[in-house]
Amino acid sequence: MLRILFFVLLATGLSAQSPVPAPKQQGAILILGATAHLGNGSVIANSAIAFDEGKLTLVADATTIRIDRSRYARIYDASGKHVYPGLIAPDATVGLVEIGAVRATQDTRDAGPINPQNRALIAYNTDSDIPPTLRTNGVLMAQITPEGGLMPGISSVVQMDAWNWEDAAVRADEGLHVNWPYWQSQSNDPSRTKNENYDRDVRTLRQFFDEAKAYCQKTAPEPVNLKYEAMRGIFDKKQTLYIHTGQSRAMQEAVLFAEIYGLKPVLVGANDAWLIVDFLRSHQVSLILSPTQRLPAREDEDVDQPFKTAAALQEAGILFAFSADGFWRQRNLPFMAGQAAGYGLPREAALSALTLNTAKILGIDSFTGSLETGKDATLFICEGDVLDMRSCIVTAAFIQGRTIDLDNKQKALTRKFNEKYKRQ
Repeated sequence: MLRILFFVLLATGLSAQSPVPAPKQQGAILILGATAHLGNGSVIANSAIAFDEGKLTLVADATTIRIDRSRYARIYDASGKHVYPGLIAPDATVGLVEIGAVRATQDTRDAGPINPQNRALIAYNTDSDIPPTLRTNGVLMAQITPEGGLMPGISSVVQMDAWNWEDAAVRADEGLHVNWPYWQSQSNDPSRTKNENYDRDVRTLRQFFDEAKAYCQKTAPEPVNLKYEAMRGIFDKKQTLYIHTGQSRAMQEAVLFAEIYGLKPVLVGANDAWLIVDFLRSHQVSLILSPTQRLPAREDEDVDQPFKTAAALQEAGILFAFSADGFWRQRNLPFMAGQAAGYGLPREAALSALTLNTAKILGIDSFTGSLETGKDATLFICEGDVLDMRSCIVTAAFIQGRTIDLDNKQKALTRKFNEKYKRQ
């Protein structure tokens, strides 16, 4: 008990070092001379980007317009640098977990297999030390996602600079998550036999969906059932159904399952997407891919298959986004796309799969995800290529126009120990 208390106090003490949320934008800001990657596949080599009151007011080629510099409270000379839309991390537990080895700092799941009423948003910890480390690599928004059981709950999209979860919410309760049963066993047995509980778990999901649909057809059912009430957003299509599955047969059965209820799911994980490209295209399924930094799903697959899948999906015209893994690993999100770009995926398409594609899948593309006038001024300036870990050095970032403090606990520790050993 004392050990748990120690780690909780340690986590609380470390959280106090997180940068203070930025104040609301005061005065218009102009960024000149950067190579602007708009997120929709377009690039402006010598750009002028301006924003005021949190919204983009100018995205143009600086060589074709006249600029009145007196209109801007601050001007960034970004010559030789690059500007990108803020990256969006889908399927993340950032803010829900602080120390992976300490259960008391984890809030990702609840007891029981079916919990659609659980809202990840209200567990989001804005004082976590993790979000500042992600902002350093341009990850400025995330989909906070619950875990565990067949139906872990409801996700929300947040921006990573806020005093509380209410302020952080970009789109609250935007989707319901289902963990589809594994069709094959997860043992190391090469035969990969069928999971003996697969049919039972699928029947459990089907029964729950049938009961929930019947319940939701009533406007004021009595008694109120919170689990069924949480399904209303799915059946009236105000929320997205995310189905987590990776094996090809399970992916196909999950899609057909959703279509029984008139739903078009987003598949999360989708390791075997490259095997069923025609099926996914014909059913117009969107994907959130599992991390590229992993081993292939089978021992007889190409070792670089996780890097090549994205290019195959892009060629087939399938909408997809990249994801990282868990919470602190989200800082590597741009490099997940960078590895796919080294295996046939065009670099601007790779960026879109971190920005606009993700925004489309999450239903927030009307106001974010790309550099277009009228959208939120959520963007960052980078010295080099954001997809390349060697040159990804973010020098300035903005969330809804606010100038973000890019310091974090890891940078503070670096300064501390550099000073320590410099004196020896």
